[in-house]
Formats: sequence, C-alpha cells, structure tokens
Amino acid sequence: MAHTDHRTMRRVLRREIAGTIGLLTDEHDFRAMRRYRTFTFDDHALYLQQVEDLLKARAMQGTHTTVALFDPQEYAEYCTGRGLDPDIPAHRTRFTAELATTGPTIPYEGQPLADLLPALVDEAVRQATWEYAATLLARLGACATCGEDIGRAAFTRASDLVARILDTAPPGNRHLVCSVTGTPETLVAVLHADEEAEGATRLDEAEALEFTTVLALGLATQSPGGLVMRTTAHDTSDRIYGWRLRGDGLEPLTAGEVFDAYCTDVESGDLISPESNVDYCFPPELGPQGKTPGHHSH
Repeated sequence: MAHTDHRTMRRVLRREIAGTIGLLTDEHDFRAMRRYRTFTFDDHALYLQQVEDLLKARAMQGTHTTVALFDPQEYAEYCTGRGLDPDIPAHRTRFTAELATTGPTIPYEGQPLADLLPALVDEAVRQATWEYAATLLARLGACATCGEDIGRAAFTRASDLVARILDTAPPGNRHLVCSVTGTPETLVAVLHADEEAEGATRLDEAEALEFTTVLALGLATQSPGGLVMRTTAHDTSDRIYGWRLRGDGLEPLTAGEVFDAYCTDVESGDLISPESNVDYCFPPELGPQGKTPGHHSH
C-alpha cells in the first residue's frame, strides 16, 4: 500500500515538473550533432517524429513542455568555455536548461511539429534581430554636443511614436512592420496589436521591445526605412497606410506610394494585382512630433 502511495506521489510530482526539449530544427544542425558518440539518432525525420511523440505523451500526462532551439555551434562553445565534455548527455541537458531562460523558446500546446518548427525559427530570428539592434544602439554612446545617451533618447522617441500610431489607428487588429535598411544589415521587425473586446490593445511585450528597438535604431542613425500598418476589423475593408523614416521622425506615405509598395513585386518590379477589400490610405495625423535636437556621436 505504501509502495503504491509513493508511486502515485511520484506520478503527481512528475506532472509538476516543467521540462525543456532542445530541438534540432534542420538537417545541417542534426548532422553536426551526429559527431557525438552519445547522440544516437541517425535519421532527422525519425528524430522529429520521436520528439513529436514525446511532446504528445507529456501533454497527455498534463506536463508542460517548452521547446528550445538547440544550436550545435553554441553548444560546442558553451562546453569549451566551461571545460565540459560535449559528448556527455548530462551536459546537453544542462545547456538546454539554460536555453530555457536565455534562448528562443516556444511552449508546446498540442500544435503539430510542422507548425512549431517555423514558429521556433521565427522566434530565433526575432531575438537575434533585437540583440543586434540593441547592440548597435548601445554603441552610439553619448551625444558629443549635449552628453545625452543617443540610443536611450532614440528609444524613448520610438516608444512615443509607436504609442501614437496605435492610439490614432482605427478599431481592429493591427499588424505593423518596420524595416531599416541603412545599417550593415537590413532589419525587419513585426508587431501585432490586437484589440480586446473592451477596446484595450493587447501587445506581446518582447515583440513590442524588438519593434521599438529597430525603429529607434533607424531614427538614431537616420537610416532609410519605413513603417507600414494594416488594420483588420469585422465588416470593414482592411486599411493599409505607412510612413518613411525621415531624419529622426516619420513622414507620411501618400495612398499612391502605399499602393505602389504593396502592388509591386520586390524581385522583378512587375505590378501585382491589388487585393480586394483593401483600402490604401493616407495615415492619420500623429500630432506634433516635436523635433529633437540632432545628436552627434563622438
């Protein structure tokens, strides 16, 4: 009887333990791990099937699982930096546990692995974009003229602009895209702002932080770029409008410029048929943007 009670308690406790699985999303990463003797899988498709079966089994037991992106190169560097043997499974587990707090992760909620994999890769790209933009912002340092931190001032300005864009937007769900092309790499950030039943706006904090950081970098470096928004609401046409980054502010795009941007193939330059039930518009007035003093880095 006591033995059964102990087994029951262990089963209950197992449900209380949240776990993280480090996933090798592509064939290249999978092959890199095969150099370790203790990594016993030899077929990537079969490996993914086994992972999906395990996720389903844990979910059926009521156990929460987070899926993390496992990067073999980062793992090798992690082991080298700590003097660990990478061919020991316990060290892979330790690395995965740290990924749960620092790396790109997605909670498993019963979705097919075919949906989870691209979402995990997107999350990794989003996090890398934010880290890169934040690093470039921090490197701008203090203004040589007034001593103000250029990156911090730009972030405050970008936050204010995003808030005004959302405040002046028509009701509905909003999908914003910001692209900055003047930095060494083109950076793109996306922000979803869904309207709740009572009119409040729901934002993903991490997504909003990345979006604001990319916009701030464009403003601080006065790089070419743009910001467009699509609003979707029940029983009305979608509305699309936007701005170009101009100096340290935003300049409205005309309805014609928005139409041209959406109805031209980026690769070929050929015209694309406009979508039905979509209005290409001039953006609402954001109010006085208040020219900030031009900062100069050292």
